[in-house]
Amino acid sequence: MSKIWKEVLLGGAVAALFFLSQAGINIWPVIVVVGGIIFFYYFMPGKDLIGSKIGIGKPATSKITFLDIGGQEVAKRELKEALDFALDKERTEVLGIRPLKGILLSGPPGTGKTLLAKAAANYTGSAFLHASGSEFVEMYAGVGAKRIRDLFDKARSLARENKKGAVIFIDEIEVLCGARGRHASHLEYDQTLNQLLVEMDGISSQEQILIIGATNRIDILDPAILRPGRFDRIVRVDLPDKAGRLHILKIHTKEKPLASDVDLTELARECYGFSGAHIESLVNEAAINAHRRNELQISWRDFSDAQEKVMLGEKLDRKPPEEELNRVAVHEVGHAIFGEFEKPRSVSSVTIVPRGQALGFVRQAPVEDKYLYTKDELLGQIRVALAGAYSEDLVFGSMSTGSQNDFSQASRLAKTMVLAGLSSLGIVAEELGQDVLNKEIMRIINQEGVYVKKELASLKEFIVKIAEYLKDKERIEGEKFRQILNKHLNTEANKEKIANDNRPTAAS
Repeated sequence: MSKIWKEVLLGGAVAALFFLSQAGINIWPVIVVVGGIIFFYYFMPGKDLIGSKIGIGKPATSKITFLDIGGQEVAKRELKEALDFALDKERTEVLGIRPLKGILLSGPPGTGKTLLAKAAANYTGSAFLHASGSEFVEMYAGVGAKRIRDLFDKARSLARENKKGAVIFIDEIEVLCGARGRHASHLEYDQTLNQLLVEMDGISSQEQILIIGATNRIDILDPAILRPGRFDRIVRVDLPDKAGRLHILKIHTKEKPLASDVDLTELARECYGFSGAHIESLVNEAAINAHRRNELQISWRDFSDAQEKVMLGEKLDRKPPEEELNRVAVHEVGHAIFGEFEKPRSVSSVTIVPRGQALGFVRQAPVEDKYLYTKDELLGQIRVALAGAYSEDLVFGSMSTGSQNDFSQASRLAKTMVLAGLSSLGIVAEELGQDVLNKEIMRIINQEGVYVKKELASLKEFIVKIAEYLKDKERIEGEKFRQILNKHLNTEANKEKIANDNRPTAAS
């Protein structure tokens, strides 16, 4: 029935009730009877009042292709292979291949799991239905199970129509497939999951249906949903490596005017740890920065500011007192010095502009992506974390509460060393006593603290000099910082060499 006729009937019913009431007829029995009929019609078994208002199983249309997704080549290959089974049934039958029933995309937020599913809708001619895990579970018993049945019935119907099967995508599937037994007071979750398990087995169905699930909490999924025959493949959609980040940057900057000083390869290196969503936000924020400055091109400065905004948040209006600003500047210079000592050319910028919870920040980017760390590398990270506090101690004779997070980070790194067998304790059990663990952590931190203080002692003049520059300019780029630091170190080395040459020998 069209919307117009519904409005006409509703208006007519209201008008009739009004005239009956004016004629002295009691209309309340009519209202109660009609209201009761409507209520029981919608809430009787087999009806889903809430489900009628949402788009579970709605056929998806998308313009995104696999070429629009960067940094996930393995995930794209796995997904395309599974979709090819639906497109080329004859070849799979010749080779005796059982078509895959399910693919689970697992990885951190923002890495492209939903984008991969949207690209799958474009890649295959199969019917493509989508839903979200949160759409299935409601307070009414049996609603979730019914929605699962309706979703698969719709998929089978569409699969019979186009003869190429159907693809069902369920986003945030951990809401639907959490381990059973966790919800003791409400079995609706378990009942919904049981219905999904039965539907995925497909005992009574001959249509080819592929289930694609997406989650960033694979650790809480029920083991029954992960077995082969349900989700045959678990594809890790992880954070992109340097080549992947460069590919994503090229995709998002393809139609944007870039200034000549923008080097996407260098930018990809500095975006270490960024997801695809972070990179998209980075490019967008850089364009906004250029717009604010009334520029027609996006420069490196815009990208540099955008990186800090994506990582820490917008600049804050608060202005710290002069004494506090001095401490922040000295603190950040200490981090930057040891950042360069431990990993040359890793410091991208140093700033004392407050952002989020940070009063200052040293942005570091590794020369190359790393997945394993040696003992020396972990000790180097501990030194970088401690250097800020010991710089304050060197210049002002005391530390401040600004070093609290640095000490926590140093403790976590030291604990990682101990549990990985990289400390003086050697290989240890995970159930190591807390006292023993704490003593070894403090030994490592104190030992590296002595080394940091010794190295910083000769750099007091340099620290004060760069801190004054930061107070004036608020930030210094990594390249300029390295030039000043190397010049200072070379000058000090020459002074020491001249002093040694002029020192009297025993023979003289």
